[in-house]
Amino acid sequence: MDWFISLEPEDQEFVKQLVLASGSLKQLAKIYQVSYPTVRVRLDRVIQKIKLIEQNKGNSFESKVMQMVIDEKLSLESAKEIITNFKEEK
Repeated sequence: MDWFISLEPEDQEFVKQLVLASGSLKQLAKIYQVSYPTVRVRLDRVIQKIKLIEQNKGNSFESKVMQMVIDEKLSLESAKEIITNFKEEK
């Protein structure tokens, strides 16, 4: 379960709450006092992060850059350029 440890603490708590809610996104929406679509978007982002962690086990730099894309802190185009430049400099 390296992927769980690699998640941010707030994402770990989200997964915990999802399990405690028996997987009910409606219940999770009530817990967080947000709409169902908001919970769905958050779950989709956590899923993307888990997939990214699993795919990039050996490359933490690329994983961190792509997590910034998932968190909407960086555009996909900028991330691709950063990763390409990083690889060229290696």
